[in-house]
Amino acid sequence: QVQLVESGGGLVQAGGSLRLSCAASGRTFSRYGMGWFRQAPGKEREFVAAITWNGGITYYGDSVKGRFTISRDNAKNTVYLQMNSLKPEDTAVYYCAQNRGGTIYARQEYTYWGQGTQVTVSS
Repeated sequence: QVQLVESGGGLVQAGGSLRLSCAASGRTFSRYGMGWFRQAPGKEREFVAAITWNGGITYYGDSVKGRFTISRDNAKNTVYLQMNSLKPEDTAVYYCAQNRGGTIYARQEYTYWGQGTQVTVSS
């Protein structure tokens, strides 16, 4: 069983930055890719970013490319999401999740999910 706990969300003005963290329990963290998703009220949960097990390859959704950076520290069992140049449309609950080895963009390929952290960007 893996437990994921996100932190770092909050209220920020447009153009600002936030860094989200996701701490994982369990010994399997370094074996699997990790991803970040987000869900705004009334919308589907959407893919934001993902990283392979060793951090060698990263993936981004089109809406965040060039602004967000995903990284991981396997020694700390933690994955990060650095968010810069934030926009009001980035407002959502952000979730981290562990990929089970499937398609990196597909929500159904993620086995474990955190409880989410709210990010609110004011205009």
